[in-house]
Amino acid sequence: MHLRAFIIEDHPIIRASLVATLAELANVEVVGCLENETSARVWLQQHPQDWDLGIVDLFLRDGSGLGVIAACQQRSSHQKVVLLSNFAISEVRDRCLQLGADAVFDKSNEIDALLDYCRMLQRAMLIR
Repeated sequence: MHLRAFIIEDHPIIRASLVATLAELANVEVVGCLENETSARVWLQQHPQDWDLGIVDLFLRDGSGLGVIAACQQRSSHQKVVLLSNFAISEVRDRCLQLGADAVFDKSNEIDALLDYCRMLQRAMLIR
């Protein structure tokens, strides 16, 4: 069973690398990728049950990852949203968690932790 991820990341090289890494090392199926807040919010509204994990960058082409995280507050209990950013300082972490993020990962040194998180979610899916 694949974990279905929706990625909101505006940098094309980082996005492509993340998609490949998730597929190869964590058996994650990426069901969509967008690069701005407005498009991501529309996609989430139109596909409320088509994803299991939202991976959101803080700084987007238009808007902010904070707005995307806030738009996910009414998600199903099995759906998780995480921030993946180079700007994962304590104030940003706290704000994301207040808005409903399930976790925050730093792009520069917590990719392995993100992959472990994906594997943990997959194990939980098998139990459900």
